[in-house]
This record gives sequence, structure tokens and C-alpha cells, in this order.
Amino acid sequence: MPATQGAVATACYTRRVAETDSELLDRLRGGDALALETLMARYSDRVYRLAYSVTRNEADAEEVMQDVFLTVFRKHDTFEGRSALGSWIYRVTMNAALNRRRGKRTELETALDALLPTFKADGHREGDGDWVLADWSRTPERELLSEESRVAVNRAIDNLPEHYRSVLVLRDVDGLTNEQVAEIMGGSIALVKSRLHRARMALREQLTRHYLGMPA
Repeated sequence: MPATQGAVATACYTRRVAETDSELLDRLRGGDALALETLMARYSDRVYRLAYSVTRNEADAEEVMQDVFLTVFRKHDTFEGRSALGSWIYRVTMNAALNRRRGKRTELETALDALLPTFKADGHREGDGDWVLADWSRTPERELLSEESRVAVNRAIDNLPEHYRSVLVLRDVDGLTNEQVAEIMGGSIALVKSRLHRARMALREQLTRHYLGMPA
């Protein structure tokens, strides 16, 4: 590629990256199809993660992602701007993923209580001493970053019921605020905080069992 063309391409890419969601939306409303491509590049990974957290199926998550951006293209004029564009895209994703999962649900989800630690009447945790006092946060970093550990974390997340799983992904993976998650999930901030706390407890419990070789 000639130097001049390369400089132009770099400048165009930089401009697209620097544009805000509102500017991209204005371009989309003006009929600029490249604006949709930029939004897809910006949100596709996050849309896929949320869709997968609900559907627990790669093919379904891919189809949800395609449906979401088709909806953005077809219905962007219905977005009123009362919330961030990203929040609207997340809500569209959540609804599409839940609809797809309800249409195909054949398995029963594990109740969250089955994944949480249990306690005795005196308030002490059930289990032998090593298990109760385990601190897998001290596990060597190379082990925590291993492929086996990543598989264990993903499996533990997959075991969570869908609403707990989605809250965990939105807060701890995508880094959204409690307020943003509440808006996306259509619930209160208190409910988000409660689900997030319990999801983290269940995740930690499963990883504790994994690292200590205890039965799941």
C-alpha cells in the first residue's frame, strides 16, 4: 500500500475509534453503514459474552449476536437516548438471549444454594479443617493462569443460574456499574448487589472445591 493511502487509512481508523457512541449513532441515522461496522467492532465481544452467559451455547450466542446488530440497524431510530447506547445494546442482547434460551430450554439449572457453602447451627462452616480454611487466592499465579484453571473458572460460571451468571459477567467481566446492570436487567440496584454477592460466593466455593480436589 502506498504511504499516502496507508496514512489515510490510519487516520480513518483512528477517527472511528475516537468517535463516541452518540456520534456513531448519528452517522448510522444518516445512512452510513460503516458506523454499524464500528459499533460491531466495539461491542461484539461484550454482546457475545452476555449472550453466552445466558444461552450457554456457542452457536446460540453467535446467532443472538447477529440478531442484536440486526436490531440495532433496523431499530436505531427507536433509541430515545434516555440511557447510554451501550446499555440499550446490552438490554437488546439480554432480551434476545433469554428468548432463545426459553425456546430451547430442556435441562434443569442447578439451584444456587447447592453451589454455596453450608454452615452449622453454631455459625461455623461445614467441612473438614483444610477445606474450611482454604485460601486458593494464594495459589501460584502460573497455576491460576493455566488452561486448566481457565476451564475450571468457565465451568464454575456456567454452573450459575442464568440471572446470577449474567450479573457476574456484566459486573466482573465487562466492568459495568451496579446502576448500569440494574438498568439492563430491569431490576433494582439492591437486587443486583445481592445476586452479585451470592454469585461470587458460589464461584469461590466451586473454585475452592476444585483446587482442593473436593467433590463438586
